Amino acid sequence: MDKYSYIANAHSGVIDDMYQSYKADPNSVDVSWQRFFEGFEFSLQKYGENGEASTGAVSNKELAVRDLIHAYRSRGHLKSDTNPVRQRKDRRALLDIEDFGLTKEDLDTEFECGNIIGIGKASLKKIVASLKDIYEGTVGFEYMYIRKPNILEWFKEKVEREALNFNPPVEEKKQILSKLNEAVVFENFLHTKYLGQKRFSLEGGETTIPALDAAINKGAELGVQEVVMGMAHRGRLNVLVNIMGKTYEQVFNEFEGGYVPDQTMGDGDVKYHMGFSSQIVTPKGHTVDLKLAPNPSHLEAVNPVVEGFARAKIDGLYENDNSKIMPILIHGDAAIAGQGIGYELVQMSKLDAYSTGGTIHFVINNQVGFTTDFDEARSSIYCTDLAKTVDAPVLHVNGDNPEAVVFCMKMAVEYRQKFKRDIFVDMVCYRRHGHNESDEPKFTQPSLYNLISKHANPREVYNKSLIDRGDIDAGLAKSMDKEFKAQLQDRLNQVKQDKLPYTLQQSEKEFSEMRLSKPEDFDQSPDTSISLDTVKKVGEAMSKVPKGFKPLKQIEKVLKQRKEMFFDKKELNWAAAEMLAYGSMLLDNNTVRISGQDTKRGTFSHRHAVVRDMNTNEAYSFLDHIEGCEKDFKIYNSLLSEFGCMGFEFGYAMADPNAVVIWEAQFGDFANGAQVMVDQFISCSYTKWRRMNGLVLLLPHGYEGQGPEHSNARPERYLQLASGNNMYICNLTTPANYFHMIRRQLAMPFRMPCILMSPKSLFRHPLVMSKMEEFTKGKFREVIGDDYAEPKKVKKVLLCNGKVYFDLLEKQQADKRKDVAIIRVEQLHPFPKKQVLAELKKYKVDMVYWVQEEPENMGAWSFILRVFREVTKDVISRKAAASPATGYSKVHKQEQENLVNQAFTL
Repeated sequence: MDKYSYIANAHSGVIDDMYQSYKADPNSVDVSWQRFFEGFEFSLQKYGENGEASTGAVSNKELAVRDLIHAYRSRGHLKSDTNPVRQRKDRRALLDIEDFGLTKEDLDTEFECGNIIGIGKASLKKIVASLKDIYEGTVGFEYMYIRKPNILEWFKEKVEREALNFNPPVEEKKQILSKLNEAVVFENFLHTKYLGQKRFSLEGGETTIPALDAAINKGAELGVQEVVMGMAHRGRLNVLVNIMGKTYEQVFNEFEGGYVPDQTMGDGDVKYHMGFSSQIVTPKGHTVDLKLAPNPSHLEAVNPVVEGFARAKIDGLYENDNSKIMPILIHGDAAIAGQGIGYELVQMSKLDAYSTGGTIHFVINNQVGFTTDFDEARSSIYCTDLAKTVDAPVLHVNGDNPEAVVFCMKMAVEYRQKFKRDIFVDMVCYRRHGHNESDEPKFTQPSLYNLISKHANPREVYNKSLIDRGDIDAGLAKSMDKEFKAQLQDRLNQVKQDKLPYTLQQSEKEFSEMRLSKPEDFDQSPDTSISLDTVKKVGEAMSKVPKGFKPLKQIEKVLKQRKEMFFDKKELNWAAAEMLAYGSMLLDNNTVRISGQDTKRGTFSHRHAVVRDMNTNEAYSFLDHIEGCEKDFKIYNSLLSEFGCMGFEFGYAMADPNAVVIWEAQFGDFANGAQVMVDQFISCSYTKWRRMNGLVLLLPHGYEGQGPEHSNARPERYLQLASGNNMYICNLTTPANYFHMIRRQLAMPFRMPCILMSPKSLFRHPLVMSKMEEFTKGKFREVIGDDYAEPKKVKKVLLCNGKVYFDLLEKQQADKRKDVAIIRVEQLHPFPKKQVLAELKKYKVDMVYWVQEEPENMGAWSFILRVFREVTKDVISRKAAASPATGYSKVHKQEQENLVNQAFTL
């Protein structure tokens, strides 16, 4: 098919109109039409209106050369020399001149198209040579899919004007070689001292160190005050020492086991998972705060945590200026291609709720994932192909050319600071050893590792290239080589290093002043009541919209109901109590951030925190209009992600001790998709890494006939992880208790995550109301006793929590069963044993049962057996099952009825 057939099929009048617009303003038409009209005008200059050449040049050849240039820009990266140890696969780039109807006879012909790449009118031979230099060198530029013309042009200009001419000054070459020296010295030190120990070395990818150094230095020049990084274990120790400034002595102690942790601080973690903070001064005198986030072995899982951490700093410390903090994520090639969290993260990158002003993605591409070659590890050509989702350019670069890698990193930082978008640098290198240092890679990659074993390390390669270039660079290489050997000997002799000074940021200072929790902290919660004046301010904000704003009729009804609750009836339902909690915290000058799928409205249409004008679609957020409040209410509808979003909110909470941060699942089981975050971060970040975090998870839970998935938030999973006061786990029955639970998150002298089995039907249950005095007086109630049963008559006590309480209450009241008491255990962990025992003392019975809606092998029962077995007789529940709930409404109804009847059978 003729490649210009789309033009022939178009209406000529439309094309003419576009051409007239193009002549008036080239940017008024799509970039593809801009290029077409450029070619059209060019051919007119050469051929005239009648197609006769005005200069004797062959116009179709000129267009063919233009096509060749476009092809190189689009596909040149497929032929770039990016692999340091083996030949690249033939990806059929189709970049020979014959592919464009050109021949060897045309090589000496001069073409105006040379102007396009900045070399002026030039022979085809020179144009091809220039294109090869630009696009087939040690950097493969992948960017032509960028759909914003100004960004595309900027990038093209950088590639075709600066990449070829990049020749760093001597001082910069010295810095590059110095950082390479440090990287190699460190690996040699560990390999000599700790032969066979796991360290996940950077050998083969040592250019990572000058790359990160260059990114930090360039960022500082462009206004970056803080760099926050996330990475897995490959090369982490080297980064800690040679970028973050951790001393050899500290690392040495961890290898030797000489570091004795304070056992009150928890269990600790392996050395290649730990985080670190430092402050460095760049060669040009800029001070930069550096953070390396702690992480588990789940590859890529730390990435959303880093983004959330950065966003919290942007919102608070840097007053919404995202140019002052720069996230850098360091990926493995197999991980970024294989882990779905990478895709979630790039989809989050440009959303208002999650944007951090662009991220530098640096891939240590060692071409092997554990033992698997890349052609078994992905279907895409590149591990970075997910970048195309958001038009993020990719620079594929040969790790054996440190100057090229440094150029790419500096360009990436400049791009990020200018356009506030993500960019990827894919450094193709290799892994000198196996997955760890005791692994034999030749079992699965014999031919590749034969090549690697004979290949010089990047420092030696760079050293040789400097020597080969001439006198100045050769002299530099010789002096640096001497310094390298002395440095290596110093390290082997364990010469002491001074620790870098570090000044705590305000949020870090506040975290550091918090103390560990004590058992007595959980005997009763602190006073979290508020004044009537606060109630009035929030109530007024929640019950009115601005003049001229036209909400839906249903919202008008909601506003009327709110006004009645706050000012007439003076009792609040769940949604009103929730918004009062948030509003009161905003008035206390705290940050409140809540996100999730459909969170602004609420999955169950209960919250209506943000409403829209039915005519203009304009949004109105009630809590942004509280009298005297200076804080914005940060509420966001999230993308359809759990893993990425929960991780982001965890990172946000980790950065700000004065923020209540909430992630809400649409249904509780949706958190299953983020189980890594729960298992590896939320439940144990303090015991592993000494990082406090007050994140709240709202997980809708309760058996209401909605089938297996939408009944159960899997409370047993969180209870299994509960230990040592590591997190609150609650299932509440009153709006006031939710109010106090949320306020308690910032009222304690420590921070602890909170998992709430959030209600569904209780949002509208007529009995789920709390009187105003419960908000202006009081605190969170871990246990709520029975005020209906008569203690002297009671023969059976039912312990329960959550929605099942109301089913039991209905039966108790209907049958006037004053001989059965119902005690609500609102907080399961830390288990309020003293409070439960105090309630049980009212009754002289030994028939104490745990009642739950969930099957016997789910819910809280196994947890209750562990923590409260001495007084519990048995469980009343659904029978043990593989699935959380039946999918048949009639069966559900019968099961629920049987469960309630059994509870009241003596």
